[in-house]
Amino acid sequence: MKNLRDVWSSRFMHYIGEVQKYMQFIFTGHIAIVLVFLVGAGGYQYSEWLKIVEADFPAEPLIALIIGVLLAFSRPTTLLREPDQVYLLPLESKMSQYFKKALAWTFWSQVWIVAIVYIVSIPLLKAVTELTTVGIWAVFFLIVVLKYISVQGEFNYRYSERGHFIWVDRLERAVVFGVTMYFALQTKLILALIAAVIGCAYIAVFRKKSVGQPVAYEHFVKLEQNRMMSFYRFANYFTDVPHLRGSIRRRAWLDWLYKFVPYTKGNTQKYLVFRTFVRTDDHFYLWLRLTVISAVIAAFVDIPMVTWIVAGALSFATTIQLKQALLSSGEFRMDMLYPLPENARNIAVKQVVRIAMITQAIIVGLSGVTQPMFYVTFIIVIIVSELTAKMSKS
Repeated sequence: MKNLRDVWSSRFMHYIGEVQKYMQFIFTGHIAIVLVFLVGAGGYQYSEWLKIVEADFPAEPLIALIIGVLLAFSRPTTLLREPDQVYLLPLESKMSQYFKKALAWTFWSQVWIVAIVYIVSIPLLKAVTELTTVGIWAVFFLIVVLKYISVQGEFNYRYSERGHFIWVDRLERAVVFGVTMYFALQTKLILALIAAVIGCAYIAVFRKKSVGQPVAYEHFVKLEQNRMMSFYRFANYFTDVPHLRGSIRRRAWLDWLYKFVPYTKGNTQKYLVFRTFVRTDDHFYLWLRLTVISAVIAAFVDIPMVTWIVAGALSFATTIQLKQALLSSGEFRMDMLYPLPENARNIAVKQVVRIAMITQAIIVGLSGVTQPMFYVTFIIVIIVSELTAKMSKS
């Protein structure tokens, strides 16, 4: 490598390749169909609501709050690795070249999220405020500038304070940026400028403190490891990530669930599989996340066909992934020492998956109780899950 810019370029290409490798499994055909229906249903509901929204709806403070929070979350993507704490020490005085590239990518990879949220809110602003088209796009430009400032600010705070009490820094930036956005949406430009200057002054303090300090390698490496681990955990819901090991939690508050699977000789495998499902983060949160998404759609989307398609697709995804996850335990287990039938675990997995899916069907069905023909959603979840469990490989 000729310089640190080449180091960044090499790592960035490896990072993009790693993300693309798993994204092709995440955005598969059925997920794309679900997303299309979700976006379409959400857009339809939003447009219908705009027709009846009241003129005194507090659009400015609500949008300012949401944008302010999104602007405050500006975690830097450094792509630093653990060996860098040793091998990059001789180049510490030149690390600004590396971090300049890292912060540029951080900005461009995060600004679009805030931009999309603001663009979605533009019809609401036109419906309940007196903002002109020029004013609306001026605020958009302000958001882009504030995001750039926020990215620089969070990096300098983490650099100077080693990430301690980062939530305090984010809270302060969220308040300052939220106030700036509120005044901008109210077309009070002088007050918005004052708030923005206060934010810049606050960030400049930590920028000055970071000058001359050693690079916080340990903090940035840990931050990068946590960021990639979060991505791998998400990808693991859609495909197997070989180097990912799910964490186990006691979850004592769910001990009462074990009463439904008595601890007896005949229930050896069923009891073991059920405890594995409840205590393993990957399994439990997979079921919980997809159940919550399906329940929210059932509760707020009043287009039955959309609700049924989404509930069926998420029921399929939950069943097949949960079944494969519970069957894929290839390591040695104590139950292998006992004379149990060979297919005992397969039967137990099917029973536990059935319990989980019946529970999901009940939650989703009750969530849509105010919608027309809500009981059909319950039936669809049960039928799709049963067919998926029977037709998928054991």
